Amino acid sequence: MSTKTQTLDREAVGTYLRGRLPGFDSDFFDVVKFETGQSNPTFMLKTSAGNYVLRRKPPGVLLKSAHAVDREFRVQKALAGSEVPVAKMHILCEDDDVIGSSFYVMDHVAGRNITDPTMPGASPEERGQVIDEMNRVLANLHQVDIEAVGLADYGPPGNYFERQLARWTKQYRASETDKIPEMDELIQALEAAMPEDDGQRGLVHGDYRIDNMIFASEGPACQAVLDWELSTIGHPYADLAGVIMQWQMPPGAEGRGLAGIDRSALGLPSDQAFIEAYCKRRGMAGIDGFGFYLSFSFFRMGGILQGVLKRALDGNASNPERAVKLGGFVSLFARSGLDALRK
Repeated sequence: MSTKTQTLDREAVGTYLRGRLPGFDSDFFDVVKFETGQSNPTFMLKTSAGNYVLRRKPPGVLLKSAHAVDREFRVQKALAGSEVPVAKMHILCEDDDVIGSSFYVMDHVAGRNITDPTMPGASPEERGQVIDEMNRVLANLHQVDIEAVGLADYGPPGNYFERQLARWTKQYRASETDKIPEMDELIQALEAAMPEDDGQRGLVHGDYRIDNMIFASEGPACQAVLDWELSTIGHPYADLAGVIMQWQMPPGAEGRGLAGIDRSALGLPSDQAFIEAYCKRRGMAGIDGFGFYLSFSFFRMGGILQGVLKRALDGNASNPERAVKLGGFVSLFARSGLDALRK
């Protein structure tokens, strides 16, 4: 296991940020690593001038185009002042010589990070309000004018799902550790079921989940959407299907899903109600063939988890024990993807 992903060279960070940001004019600042952030190790920088967050690319040999902290920085900077809440970006450092890999620094956003969508302890009304806020922010994200915010070139043109299937198949093959027949079958099935490009093109987050959001300490207001590593210009249904995919997972700390939960009793919407609310906000009548988009989401998440496992085996994982555990879910995601496509 590489310890470089678990620690941060405090002296090097302080030297680099001194004179660039308030709070680093002395050595009196603390560094605390967040347990979350499997892909890009993330650290809290506590200073007398306030708290910052540093997010770095992991050191070592990495998959091409992965861990793009420069893209994370760019998209959040572009969204400042928009209807999509994001943290304030400060500095992007692409000089690997400073701490061993590129990184950026942003404001720390205070509030609640909800990791369990069942929201234990909340009232049914509170749960419903939080999920509706999640829906509202998602619809706003997909209506961002990419030309106006300077992101028109943030992703290539063409059929998004065709492009993404090819990309994630390549990434999956590059990080493959054992043959998983269900993943091979799913890749072939998705290629065969690929829908025609309907022309929708906008900003997509790529990993839109409740645990990648910061909510106000009180009330449902979203303060910031985090973890933009997989963002690009693409098809908005990918984000929507990603939310529904997550909810198909088992409840609890590992799955963080809603499978088998009596949602009505908890004040949580059904999948269909969430989709309908999203469509209403975007002025759409509905979505045909949603099973394909849901299946693709399962496939892509399986590919992501395979990459997490490969980094753990190579010694580059941010949280190695959790990474190995997550890697064991790849076949489950593949089977779920096949089920979604068949239904």
